[in-house]
Amino acid sequence: MARTIVLIHGAWMTPLCWDGFVRRYEARGYRCIAPAWPYDDRPVPELRRSPAPELARVGFGELTDHYARIIEALPEPPIIIGHSMGGLVAQQLLDRGLGTAGVAIDPAPPRGVLAGPRATWSGLPTVLAWGSWRKVRPMSFRRFAWSFCHTLEADEQVAAYQRQVVPTPGRLYWQLLFGRDTKVDFRNGKRAPLLITVASRDRAVDASTIRSNYRKYRHSPAVTELLEFPDRTHWLIAAPGWEEVADAILDWVAKRSR
Repeated sequence: MARTIVLIHGAWMTPLCWDGFVRRYEARGYRCIAPAWPYDDRPVPELRRSPAPELARVGFGELTDHYARIIEALPEPPIIIGHSMGGLVAQQLLDRGLGTAGVAIDPAPPRGVLAGPRATWSGLPTVLAWGSWRKVRPMSFRRFAWSFCHTLEADEQVAAYQRQVVPTPGRLYWQLLFGRDTKVDFRNGKRAPLLITVASRDRAVDASTIRSNYRKYRHSPAVTELLEFPDRTHWLIAAPGWEEVADAILDWVAKRSR
């Protein structure tokens, strides 16, 4: 069984969001790699103060190619775990034949899966901002609190925002809107096993959207399973109780990794 795990963060985040997972998985004997997105491998204050202009041109194609190069350079095929937009990238990587197992934690929708009303509302400020398709956009604290972690206390929301949130390419939201570079072959029977997770109180990606994403794989002979976390938000990877999420995912991986 593979002992290397590649963790892929989503929009507005850095690898810091995986700190808990890394500690927990390494304590169980796994080697964890959590690479930053292209042009985002700097401290959070620097990314906020002066995001790289090149970041504006990063889309799903560039992200998937970036992580594919990292994975292909590893000594063994890894387990691939992605959150949010990173969950869509994880599905695309598995579709390319990479990895021994994959987990898409509350993933952004691939082409052919419609975004729900809450996700649409969450992404609306980025899409409506003039020129956002060619700019790096910030996320306000109010938007982060509403879409990622609305069940946390106010001081916990502030702490998470200050430690974690950085600007992201507006291009990604336009690609999701038009299905550009977000395609996955749902019928691919040769890919590794895939687990898709859904949080019942997610506002960034509606639970109904994630279930629809899962059903798209129904004609594939490859293993695809759904795991639901009741009363969890989009911030389930770092909110209190994240340990239960991390353990449930690793238990599934231990059974399904080939």
